[in-house]
Amino acid sequence: MAERYEIRFSGAGGQGLITAGIILAEAAAILEKKHAAQSQSYGPEARGGASKSEVIISDSPIDYPKATIVDACLAMTQESADKYANGIKEGGVLLLDSDMVTRDPKGNFKTYKLPIMRTARVDLGREIVANVVALGAMIALTNVVSRESGEKAVLAKVPEAFVALNKKAYSLGFEMAKALI
Repeated sequence: MAERYEIRFSGAGGQGLITAGIILAEAAAILEKKHAAQSQSYGPEARGGASKSEVIISDSPIDYPKATIVDACLAMTQESADKYANGIKEGGVLLLDSDMVTRDPKGNFKTYKLPIMRTARVDLGREIVANVVALGAMIALTNVVSRESGEKAVLAKVPEAFVALNKKAYSLGFEMAKALI
């Protein structure tokens, strides 16, 4: 991993991407003892409008807590792709929900596409875990934290009744993304 790694999760408000960012930051800081900062912003609509969560992970203290040159970006909707899939560094990673984003942002980065929402809805029966599917995929594509740390951080955040569902969602996202690499 580079000295400083920046990840942006973007989509519609209510899709759990703020939570995904918090979980990733906790995996890095608590489980892997790295430095991490997480920030978020919502569109004026809060639910339904574009929102983003940014996570910065570093081996040394973080002097500026906002993303500047994004190493990896997730866009779950066309609006979030149009609005937030910018500033991705050359050779970086862009993960798109293949069903929701039909116009790919252009840039000198690697684009991956997965049916994230459909996977959560059809394969897992719960659209609410799409953020965990996406998180698993982003960790697989970036290796910014280990698979195990990501899973532990996810499971530490969910109620006991939803541990199995979230474990399956994380694993499915991770495996689907690994198959693309």
